[in-house]
Amino acid sequence: MGQQIQHLEMAGITKRFPGVLANDDVTIEVRAGEILALLGENGAGKTTLMNILYGLYQPDAGTIRINGQPVNISSPRQAIEVGIGMVHQHFMLVPTLTVAENVALGLASPGPVLDLKAVSQRIVEIASTYNLAVNPSAYVWQLSVGEQQRVEIVKALFLGASLLVLDEPTAVLTPQEAAELIALLRQMAAQGRPIIFISHKLNEVMAVSDRVTVLRDGRVVATRATRETTPQELARLMVGRELVAQRRQGDAPAGQVVLELRDLWAASDKGSPALRGVSLEVRAGEILGIAGVSGNGQKELAEVISGLRPATGGRIKIAGRDVTNWPPDRIISAGLGYIPEDRLHVGTISSFAVWENLILKDHHRPPYARGIFLQNGPIRSNAAALVSSYGVKTPSLDTPTGRLSGGNIQRLILAREISRRPTLLLAAYPTRGLDIGATEYVHGQLLAAREQGAGVLLISEDLEEILNLSDRVAVLYEGKIMRVLRTAEANEKTLGLLMAGVAAADESVTA
Repeated sequence: MGQQIQHLEMAGITKRFPGVLANDDVTIEVRAGEILALLGENGAGKTTLMNILYGLYQPDAGTIRINGQPVNISSPRQAIEVGIGMVHQHFMLVPTLTVAENVALGLASPGPVLDLKAVSQRIVEIASTYNLAVNPSAYVWQLSVGEQQRVEIVKALFLGASLLVLDEPTAVLTPQEAAELIALLRQMAAQGRPIIFISHKLNEVMAVSDRVTVLRDGRVVATRATRETTPQELARLMVGRELVAQRRQGDAPAGQVVLELRDLWAASDKGSPALRGVSLEVRAGEILGIAGVSGNGQKELAEVISGLRPATGGRIKIAGRDVTNWPPDRIISAGLGYIPEDRLHVGTISSFAVWENLILKDHHRPPYARGIFLQNGPIRSNAAALVSSYGVKTPSLDTPTGRLSGGNIQRLILAREISRRPTLLLAAYPTRGLDIGATEYVHGQLLAAREQGAGVLLISEDLEEILNLSDRVAVLYEGKIMRVLRTAEANEKTLGLLMAGVAAADESVTA
């Protein structure tokens, strides 16, 4: 079991990779009873720094001190031994095992048989201490995302973590679950536990942290007491310039219907119904936001519209044409632009060069092709123009796309999809995992597509994003549309309740 950490300092940490200085003389510290927020854009060095703290990387220079004593952390097991636990953004749980079995995976068994009863008893004690409501005998696949995150926290505490590092912990939670997590972290800090909280969401950083350290380009640019700073100052420190919040201006005129869904049904990968009678309309020049907690049919909705999953019932029309169960290439030709949830594996081919990904949907058409032959001149000139106008940072047009950062891959996808002037732009989680600067850019491009007359279907779990960009909001829960509201009528509390399946008795469910 780990020691009690009263003070942790990472001093002068430097880490180089080939061609990249990831951490440049970084110093941070956190004390018992304090929550330190770590802020920075993608590539600022946050993940590298935490990977050093957790023993996944070794620093080229610098020291880590716990309670004033230097420590060498060469593996995650050593990190746990000195009292450091990490809750990753993507949970490290085995769905087919119980909570107790998942927790026990991290233990070194003293004998041939692990005492799961003792493990379960200890889980109950930890859960009771922190009001975590975790059932040791439940299978992980049965748990909600918020419950799975609590299991990760219990697992870290079970293994003896004194200091907790949480990486983007609210990314997959409802507003209510996020508020519960923030309350839990404040409670844990009040009991003397040091916590490092990594997040892109400035409102959460302001709500949860005592101090904020901002990284930019691998260096610490500022550390502030939270009560003495503002979200605007932190955003400016992160990106090195003033940011302009991208918001929808005015109400969308009633354009023609560019997407019509009528009583749409589809099955999940397991064969059970994932969409259950979804009916929606998206009009030209408007953004319709789809709010909901991940796993309530959003993935299937995007895949059915884009032709990647069959509809088992109902109809899909794009610009008046029935495209139900058409192959993806024909749906693209009918006017669909698609920004998929998985930008690396669905949105691009990671081994293909930047220029190849930019022509994926039009490689067989003039001016990129003449007969069966690609036309190198037009391809490269158009690719260079798109890379320049959309700000894609790449060493060259021949760089494999998988080597770019997430934000730059997303810029590439936006460049390809929006430059084709789609009738309907389907954007699934377009800013997930992106830093504040890249997010600002994506929001601007979605609003620009709206202004150019495209209908935009925006699927997101970020309610601030939904409310800032959307003309109307539909809430999806367990494959059904709970309600469709004009944005002026919506707020985070109302949407959060609908996302959890709670609808007031006097509110009619509309579509």
